[in-house]
Amino acid sequence: MTETNTKTPGADATTALSEKEWRRRAARHAARVDALTTDHLRRRHAGERHPVEDFLFTYYSLKPAQLRRWHPGVGTVLLGEGARELLGNRFYTETDAGVELDVPAFLAARPVTDFVERLLSAVAARPAHLGCFGLHEWAMVYRADEVRHTQVPLRLGSKGTDRVVESHRIQCSHFDAFRFFTDAARPRNTLRPTRRTQIELDQPGCLHVTMDLYKWAYKLIPAAPSELVTDCFALAREVRTLDMRASPYDLREWGYEPVEIETAEGKATYMEYQRDFAAQGAVLRERLLEVCRALRAHARTSRQT
Repeated sequence: MTETNTKTPGADATTALSEKEWRRRAARHAARVDALTTDHLRRRHAGERHPVEDFLFTYYSLKPAQLRRWHPGVGTVLLGEGARELLGNRFYTETDAGVELDVPAFLAARPVTDFVERLLSAVAARPAHLGCFGLHEWAMVYRADEVRHTQVPLRLGSKGTDRVVESHRIQCSHFDAFRFFTDAARPRNTLRPTRRTQIELDQPGCLHVTMDLYKWAYKLIPAAPSELVTDCFALAREVRTLDMRASPYDLREWGYEPVEIETAEGKATYMEYQRDFAAQGAVLRERLLEVCRALRAHARTSRQT
């Protein structure tokens, strides 16, 4: 999933990159994003829809061109005359050392940073709860007159889908999944997640919580290094694939074999993926928390000077 070992300098430490070094990083990043987004851009130009991969560009708001734009991240100073190119972007400043993130300006304009740190810290402190089996997708079409993805059929049909929901205990803790449940499905959930209870209920085993690492990463742009944002995107893409393979939709025509969570074998497969994604997510979550800590540390240093 991840390709880079780019790290955010700890605390208020600063790393300086020569123009040769940062241009190499920027070019490598652009090539990686191109490889990840070329098919989507081709489909978009042709007016084609994709039931799995479009989610990363419709539910999430970052555009491919924004993902492609390279940022070094907090605590990194760019050297060389070419670094002044970044001054045309918001939140950059030129100092005696070089071009770097204007931390006070970023924090003043992005109060969401505090929420992101509190949410990620709370999730990181919890064990991963497995065994939800992706039933949130099934609950989104339970006893529905229309399905959400009209271009693909339900694998078990409407009645078969409803029977799966009725024969399982649904325990979705993530509000942004629960809010799409049908009216008939909501009372079947063991929890009543809301936006206000997100910090209290989000947990690292949840596929949507892992996918949302991408959202929190791009909300920290340009403080989060672009390599980290793209690592989060790449993991979200893998998680989205499992999310839809375990869904009630039949995606075999699109090349996705189902994870049949209504069977014991399918449940075991789902939990194996879920455990692996939770472990990968934990690494990225800590890296995002390092960005938040570095922002606070650099802000303290700025106040003292």
